[in-house]
Amino acid sequence: MKTEILKYLKETKEYLSGQELCERLGVSRTAVWKVIRQLQEEGYQIEAVRNRGYRLTTSGDVLTEAELKSLLHTARAGQTLVILKETDSTNNYARKLADQGAADGTLVLAEQQTAGKGRRGRNWTSPSGTGIWMSLLLRPEFAPAHASMLTLVAAMAVKQGIAEITGLDCQIKWPNDIVLNGKKICGILTEMSTEEDSIRHVVIGIGINVNIESFPEELRPKATSLLLEAEQRFLRAPLVEAVLRSWETYYETYQSTLDMSLLKEEYNRSLASRGQEVKVLSPKGDYTGVSQGINDGGELLVEMPDGELREVMSGEVSVRGIYGYV
Repeated sequence: MKTEILKYLKETKEYLSGQELCERLGVSRTAVWKVIRQLQEEGYQIEAVRNRGYRLTTSGDVLTEAELKSLLHTARAGQTLVILKETDSTNNYARKLADQGAADGTLVLAEQQTAGKGRRGRNWTSPSGTGIWMSLLLRPEFAPAHASMLTLVAAMAVKQGIAEITGLDCQIKWPNDIVLNGKKICGILTEMSTEEDSIRHVVIGIGINVNIESFPEELRPKATSLLLEAEQRFLRAPLVEAVLRSWETYYETYQSTLDMSLLKEEYNRSLASRGQEVKVLSPKGDYTGVSQGINDGGELLVEMPDGELREVMSGEVSVRGIYGYV
């Protein structure tokens, strides 16, 4: 009922009478009043005027099930929601849910992570109430070999979602970061569980720095937030919705080919390092070359000084700019 009342309030610019809400929902005035009180306690600014009814003046930066469900326009992604005040890692939580049989498209969101995870075992700073820390559970039917490209698909969805909500034009740092003005604004961590030649589940963790005001000194040269770049705050729930909606569009395209052939051109236009010299940090030895974008398999093509074109797999290496993070 909370979701329905919130939707009605958002759709109505003027006051919505308590009696009308009662008739629409088939509940008592007391039940409506209790929900209004709950919404106010969650951060919604709702005016209540005798003989006129209720009017939503502002939503506030609220991440609740009712808020997200009032916004979602997806078929699967986020239709099952788990929202936590705090957890060690949303990826860890989503993996536990997967082992318990959680449905494809289940989304885990947390206001704060105490042990957020980045790629290659790194920590991910995720303070309370300032970012989007979420993990999407998938149960794809394709072979494990195709799962590595899901990180690239997710990066495209994040870039598109941020552009839609904020107007900011981010770039993708292959394979799993979104950058703005040369600094990291989002990280993506994909984890997979397999059984023989099939996928049990995939968890895609996405961390977006939304309203973080400052970073520890050691992170300032390479990390930023939407707030710092745009000099304004953004509501997180609409951004979550935009990313999930974009994800479903790109994911549908990806599943039609199980490679990046239909997405490659758009991805390469967004690639931060394309045409620039990069350093590849590999267990077999570091080397430098010029990034030429990705191929159909999602591998980064790096042109060596002698003209050789090397295909770089994301699981093996890190790629850095010659003079900095990007």
